[in-house]
Amino acid sequence: MLSEPLKKVLGPATAKVMAEALDLHTAGDLLHHYPRRYAERGELTALADLPLDEHVTVVAQVADARLHTYSGSRGRGQRLEVTITDGSGRLRLVFFGKGVHKPHKDLLPGTRAMFAGKVSLFNRQLQLAHPAYELLRGDGDAAVDTWAGALIPIYPATTKLESWKIAKAVDAVLPRVHDAVDPLPPALREGRGLTDLPDALHKIHRPRTKADITDARERLKWDEAFVLQVALARRRYADTQLPAVPREPVPGGLLDAFDARLPFTLTDGQRAVSKEIFADLATDHPMHRLLQGEVGSGKTMVALRAMLAVVDAGGQAALLAPTEVLAQQHHRSITEMMGDLAQGGMLGGAEHATKVVLLTGSMGASARRQALLDLVTGEAGVVVGTHALIEDKVRFHDLGLVVVDEQHRFGVEQRDALRGKGKQPPHLLVMTATPIPRTVAMTVFGDLETSVLDQLPAGRSPIATHVVPAQDKPHFLARAWERVREEVEGGHQAYVVCPRIGDDEDEPGDGGSAAKKAPSAEDAAEKRPPLAVTDVAGQLARGPLAGLRVEILHGRMHPDDKDAVMRRFAAGEVDVLVATTVIEVGVNVPNATAMVIMDADRFGVSQLHQLRGRVGRGSAPGLCLLVTEMPEAAPARQRLAAVAATLDGFELSRIDLEQRREGDVLGQAQSGARSSLRVLTVIEDEEVIAAARAEATAVVAADPDLEHLPELRTALDALLDAEREQYLEKG
Repeated sequence: MLSEPLKKVLGPATAKVMAEALDLHTAGDLLHHYPRRYAERGELTALADLPLDEHVTVVAQVADARLHTYSGSRGRGQRLEVTITDGSGRLRLVFFGKGVHKPHKDLLPGTRAMFAGKVSLFNRQLQLAHPAYELLRGDGDAAVDTWAGALIPIYPATTKLESWKIAKAVDAVLPRVHDAVDPLPPALREGRGLTDLPDALHKIHRPRTKADITDARERLKWDEAFVLQVALARRRYADTQLPAVPREPVPGGLLDAFDARLPFTLTDGQRAVSKEIFADLATDHPMHRLLQGEVGSGKTMVALRAMLAVVDAGGQAALLAPTEVLAQQHHRSITEMMGDLAQGGMLGGAEHATKVVLLTGSMGASARRQALLDLVTGEAGVVVGTHALIEDKVRFHDLGLVVVDEQHRFGVEQRDALRGKGKQPPHLLVMTATPIPRTVAMTVFGDLETSVLDQLPAGRSPIATHVVPAQDKPHFLARAWERVREEVEGGHQAYVVCPRIGDDEDEPGDGGSAAKKAPSAEDAAEKRPPLAVTDVAGQLARGPLAGLRVEILHGRMHPDDKDAVMRRFAAGEVDVLVATTVIEVGVNVPNATAMVIMDADRFGVSQLHQLRGRVGRGSAPGLCLLVTEMPEAAPARQRLAAVAATLDGFELSRIDLEQRREGDVLGQAQSGARSSLRVLTVIEDEEVIAAARAEATAVVAADPDLEHLPELRTALDALLDAEREQYLEKG
C-alpha cells in the first residue's frame, strides 16, 4: 500500500532522514518526489553554470587526480585534488585527511561517476569539498543496476541524502505502484489520451526514453491541476449553497444621489464591472468576486458604488484595509467624494445620507465607543477600518457587504471572522491592484469570480520611468534631484521611497552567499545595508533639496503623526515626502508628479509598479526614477529595465512570475518544502489549468460530494488536510 510508512519499507534510519530532510513519510510521498532532471549516460552535466551555495548532483568524468602532502600545525597531512570535466567546464573536488584514501583509489582519470555536494568558492574557483560520489561502471556491474537505464534520474537531494540514495529508496517502493489510487475519472483520462497513474509513476522515475518522461509529465500535470481545481470548484459550489440577503439597488436612493453629483463620467470598464457586481448582489447566495484593476483604474469608485447600493437596500458595508494609513486615506477620500451624503443624522446632512465611520486600533476611547455604537444601531451605513473591525467587540446592525482591499495582505481567518459578523453570510468583494496573470487567478483565487478593470479613467496622465545607474553614472543621480526641484518649482510635489526606516532598526542580514564570493560591484551593492528614510531625508534636506519642505513617513510613527503628515502632503504643505512602502497602496495625491525610488533593485517588480502608480494621478504627467547601484549586467538591472519599459501591470506580473519561484507566487497555499505543485508550472501550463478547471467544474456540478468518484475523494483528502483547505481560501 502507498499509505504504508517509509520506516516499514526502508527501515527507521533512512525513513527518519527522509522525514526530516524532505518531509516524505509514506511510500506514496516518496513516489511523488519526482526527479528534478535526467542525466544521459553518454552526456555530461553542464559544470559551467553551477549555482553557488546550493547542493548539486553532477555526472562527470575524472580528468585528473593529484595527492598532495602538506605540513600544518598538527603535523603532516594529505589533500587529494580531483578535477572533473563534462566536456564544457571543469570543477575541482577536494578531500582532506583520512578521507583521501578511498577516493584516491576510486577516482582514477577516465572514471565516470555521480558527485553530490555543496558548491563553494575557493581562490575564485568553484569547488566541491568532500563530495559524496557513486561510480558509474559498465551496465553489467551489480553495484550499478540502479543506473542501467540510459537516463539517470537526478532527484532534489540534501546533504544527508544524496540523489542516488533516494533513487535506491524509490526502487524499493516502485513495485507497490500498482496500488496507486488514480484520482482522474476514467472518462476524463481516456478522453484526453492520458496514461494511467502506475504507468506514469514508472515512467517518471525509470524512463527508458525521453518520450517516457514527456508522457509521465503530461499525466502528472493533469493530476495536480485537476485535484486542485476540484478543491476550488467544491468551494465555489459550497458558497452557492449558502444563503444571503439579496441587496438590490433602490431607484432614487443614495447611489443615484451620489452618481448625480459625480464630476466625471464612469469609464466603460467601471460600468461593466459594476453591472457584474450588482447582478451578484441581487442573488440569494453570497457574491464572491475578485476585482483586479491596474493601479489607478478606479477600483475604489466601483467598490464605493457597490457599498452605497447595499446601504440603499437596508444593509451595511465594511471596507477592510491592510494599514492604518490606507484606512484613513480611504475614509478621507470616501467622505470627500460623498460630501453631505456622508453626514447622515447630522445637521446639513443630505436627504438620503448615511454615516461613514472609521475604526482603527489606535483611535481614542471615546471616538471608538461612538463608532461601535453607530455600527450596532445601523446609524453608520459604511465603515472603513483595519483589523480592528474583526475584534469580538465589533457588532453590526446588518452587515451586507465586505470589501477587502489588497487581499494578499489578509489571512483567511481574518476574512472569515469579518464574514461571520453578518446575520447571514455577507457578500464579498476582494480588490487587488497587483495584476494577476490569468493562470494564477485560476489557481490561487480559484474560488472567486474575477472582474478586471484595465482601462484608466480619462484625465490620467502617462508616467515616464527611467533607470538611474548611480554607481556607473553619478551625474544621473544629481540630475534626478534637479528634476525633483523642477517639479516642485512648477507647483508640484514628489515622493522619495527608501527600503528601510533607519535609526535603531535591526539591520537585515546580508545575503549569506554574497559574503563568500569574490567581491564585485554587484556584491558591494548587495552587501551595503539598504538606504533608510531617516538618513536620506536628512541628506536631501541639507544637500540637493535644501530649502524645500521635506518630511518623512514610515510605519513606526504614531498613527496620528502619520495621518498629520499625509494630510499636510495632500494639502500641498509638504514638497517632498521621504517614505517607506507605506505609500505603496491607495495613497492618492493628484498633485504629486515625481517619485524617486532609492535602491530600487531591492523591491519586486509588482511592488515597483504599485509605487509608481502613486504619481501621474492628476492632469500633469508623472515621472518615476529607479535609482540603483547594480551594474548593468546584473539580473536586478534587467528587472528594473522591464519596469521602465512598460506601464502594463499584467505584462509585468508575468515577468515577475517568470523571475520568481512558483512557490512565492502561490504564497502560503503552497508554502514549505512540499509544494503541492511538483510538475505543473503556473505560467507554462495555462492550457492544462484552464481545461482542468472546466472539467472540475463539470464533475462537481454533476456529483458535488464525489460519491461516484472515491479515488478522487481520496486524492483530495491527501491534498487538503484541513489546514491546506483553509489555505486555499488564500492566506
